[in-house]
Amino acid sequence: IGILSGSLLYTMFHPVQTVTKTFDTIISKLADGWNVGIIIFLVILGIMVSLINKAGGSAAYGEWAAKKIKGRKGASLATFALGAMIFVDDYFNCLTVGSVMRPVTDESKISRAKLAYLIDATAAPICIIAPISSWAAAVTSVAPEGEGLSLFIRSIPYNFYALLTIVMIIVISLMGFDYGPMKKHELNALKGDLFTTGKEENEAETAPVSTKKGRVLDLILPVIVLIVSCVIGMVYTGGFFDGVDFITAFSDCDASVGLVLGSFIALAFTFIYYLVTRRLTFKELTASFTEGFKAMVPAIMILTFAWTLSGITMDLGAKVFVAEFVRINASGLTWLLPAIVFVIAIGLAFSTGTSWGTFGILLPIVCAVFPGGGELMIISISACLAGAVCGDHCSPISDTTIMASAGAQCNHINHVSTQLPYALTVAAVSFVAFLFAGLIKTWWIALPVSIVAMVVVLIIMKTVMTGKKEEV
Repeated sequence: IGILSGSLLYTMFHPVQTVTKTFDTIISKLADGWNVGIIIFLVILGIMVSLINKAGGSAAYGEWAAKKIKGRKGASLATFALGAMIFVDDYFNCLTVGSVMRPVTDESKISRAKLAYLIDATAAPICIIAPISSWAAAVTSVAPEGEGLSLFIRSIPYNFYALLTIVMIIVISLMGFDYGPMKKHELNALKGDLFTTGKEENEAETAPVSTKKGRVLDLILPVIVLIVSCVIGMVYTGGFFDGVDFITAFSDCDASVGLVLGSFIALAFTFIYYLVTRRLTFKELTASFTEGFKAMVPAIMILTFAWTLSGITMDLGAKVFVAEFVRINASGLTWLLPAIVFVIAIGLAFSTGTSWGTFGILLPIVCAVFPGGGELMIISISACLAGAVCGDHCSPISDTTIMASAGAQCNHINHVSTQLPYALTVAAVSFVAFLFAGLIKTWWIALPVSIVAMVVVLIIMKTVMTGKKEEV
């Protein structure tokens, strides 16, 4: 609807030209070599997820973890650690962490709503601060040509929402502290009711289909090879093997081609490894190709429509309008722009359910507002990415939120309602952090201050709520 609305405005409501403009834009975006590279990368990731699950690697890790990890704190932190390790893609994260950690968290009497939150909070927030991820590739695809990855890496220390979400997970896990609707779910879980609503989701649909007796190595080794080969692929495209130093090669690399090369190497390794070790038959291996492709179709559709919407928005001159508006009306208050961009990105991502579409639209506008670059542009880019992740995190129509619910076998409304207070708490601290960063323009001061503020807020909340409980 957004794409058609933009096309209608562009063609002055001419119906035939509207259809033509829509499909011309879709075709031009899908004909772009960079975009096709990202789509191939997503497809290969989907195939690898299917292979790992089918070989029993995910299930084996879950069984091993259930024996080694004891207690609620340990289970929560282990779920976070696995999510942090699988940072190459949020779909990969949600589809794997849920099925792997469910036996562990169930044994530790952690509610499914809490598991869904842990999965969701270590999906997008981890991916958006990992240079080797589908998210980094998507961000660099909409940033100015040749500058994408460099800008992304420089924006990481200012991505307060993602970083503070990680801090929050660690702190509440260590303190054993919950609030809002989540508290009710956790209290019920301690009594043996993991669902609170009393109804389990259909486990057969989301559990990894595997009749194999896998090993932990069957999960760990392919992921390590994927990470290493993607790094090598990216620096290769940046000229590292032609004598360019590592940092320059990484900054100047073609992330799209590098990720495709790296993921293809990892896929070939995984294919041969499972075949030689007889984890899977040749027929089972080839069947995973179609299954993996199908799993990534929603992501490919989201990307295609996001690229198209972004293209039409740019054709309508949105970035010029916003840049002029900001230049005329906010030239004296530029330090406020990161916080403003953060709020706008939250609203857009929440209402559309897609963070990729959000930074696809907003990033070119943010870059146009600061044609000369500078630290404030980096902070504003971070605010755009952080707001997109926050809005996506809160949105009930977000694909990542839905996948987190499915991975944890948690009622979707339960997941959204329990996660929202946590996400809004981090968002509030992040908003203040962006105001502070806009003033001082130095990450090594702003980041530690924001982390301390996040911890202090949580300690105060726990103290106040504990006091209320004692009064009752």
